[in-house]
Amino acid sequence: MDAKIDPTAVVAGEPDLATREAAYEKFVWDNLKRNYLGNYLHGMLGMTGFRLVNAPTFLPAYLHMISGSNSIVGLGLALQQVGGVISPIFGASKIEHRTKVMPAAMWMGGLARTAVAGIALSGWFLKGNVLVTSILGFMLMFGIFMGAQRVVFSLLMAKVIPISRRGRLQAWRNATGSLIAAALAYVAGRYLIGPNIFGNGYGTTFVLAVILTTAGLTALQLLLKEPEPPTTRARGKFRDRLREFPRLITEDRAYAWFLVVQMLSSSARIATPFYILYIGSSVHMTGKLLGALSFAFIGADALSNLVWGYLGDKTGFRLVLLFSLLCWAASTVLLIEVHTSWAIFLAFFGLGAGQAGYNMSAQTMILEFGARDDLPMRIAVSATAESITATLAPLIGGQMADLFGYNMVFGLSIGVLVASLLLLMAAVKEPRTARMAAS
Repeated sequence: MDAKIDPTAVVAGEPDLATREAAYEKFVWDNLKRNYLGNYLHGMLGMTGFRLVNAPTFLPAYLHMISGSNSIVGLGLALQQVGGVISPIFGASKIEHRTKVMPAAMWMGGLARTAVAGIALSGWFLKGNVLVTSILGFMLMFGIFMGAQRVVFSLLMAKVIPISRRGRLQAWRNATGSLIAAALAYVAGRYLIGPNIFGNGYGTTFVLAVILTTAGLTALQLLLKEPEPPTTRARGKFRDRLREFPRLITEDRAYAWFLVVQMLSSSARIATPFYILYIGSSVHMTGKLLGALSFAFIGADALSNLVWGYLGDKTGFRLVLLFSLLCWAASTVLLIEVHTSWAIFLAFFGLGAGQAGYNMSAQTMILEFGARDDLPMRIAVSATAESITATLAPLIGGQMADLFGYNMVFGLSIGVLVASLLLLMAAVKEPRTARMAAS
């Protein structure tokens, strides 16, 4: 089994570790403005496009429209998540020994966008069961490459953005991206999906998503200047890296409990694809209403990210995670208990804010645990653990919705969110505080 490079070893004619670390730090700060802009544009445009795909409105509603089945909706979301189970580990094993990871990022990001294009084109050229099968296949492909690119782009941000600037970067890129996505969601619902523009309004919406996300990836490629880290892992076999998982988890107790919190929280997504179907079961679902609720969900993402990002920079992201889980649970309760139009809109707003805070805090906290050389695989472990429960949740949710109704699904979602909150408060310490105390 491979071992880490000894960071204290000095090769004749090469600078020592302290000199390399200082040069690395200088490179980061010297190139911060262009790397900040590149990450901002990539994240902002990428979020704008991918929010149209990942929002719990358009794709679930489309899949339900062409299949007529809650179980198929659950299967589609499960396939998307199962793609992210193994791919993060595979992606990490392919980049952790590399000094430059941007080439891999372009491949993985490009293939994720190709999958969305496949979903769009299927709607124009296929019908019936073949259409359903094709979209399910492209959702699996989308999940595979989104899981892999999650590791790569998280590592890129950790390499070029200092820890004190990550929250505000995510706040502004997520806020502006989500504001644009919210406006586009409303326009797509009312003017693309409602009148079924070009013969398939959903397909047109997903093509728009491909264009926006590709623009973001291009901006990152043109602007980013990636440093070579002072140390990297030796290249090892995939199966050997899998054997090291227990060490990565058990050597940091707080990280181990953080993984459990992630898995419980992602289990709450059992209800996510059924929010819009629950509303559609009691009121007539029009393109205008679909656009309005998408606007509420994505717009909340935009506004709340400004709060979450600056709060995270100031206090660390444990507090952000706590507040976001509380918001997620309370909004689910509101959705099932109060059925007036203002309450439905507010519930979707709260669900968007809660899930935005969860995504930001979970993806940022993971960068602050453990050693830098283990970061790619640590990101992969978290992504895989989260994807396992996120895979099972929609499958179980679809069956439960068909057998017992939506209220049972929402009740289970609330239960696991409460369990996550209690465990977070009891067992997970703020990693930034622990790191500062140890230094």
